[in-house]
Amino acid sequence: MSHVPHELMEEFPGQKEAIQKLNQADGHFSKLTDEYHTVNREIHRIETNVAPADEGYEKQLRRQRLALKDEIATYLK
Repeated sequence: MSHVPHELMEEFPGQKEAIQKLNQADGHFSKLTDEYHTVNREIHRIETNVAPADEGYEKQLRRQRLALKDEIATYLK
């Protein structure tokens, strides 16, 4: 585990402006990024033992974060 938050701006370098524009213009995209941030924060809390959780739940969150990231990437193409 890296214990490093995977913020969207770090995951998509150079896409900050595009992400901001899409967040303002597209309600579905905005919902995706909000959900990504929520899941990402929960994973980070688990990794840093602020909110311990079982391994299965953490894996489920990681899969969810990856799926959200993939969908966000599709929008950014």
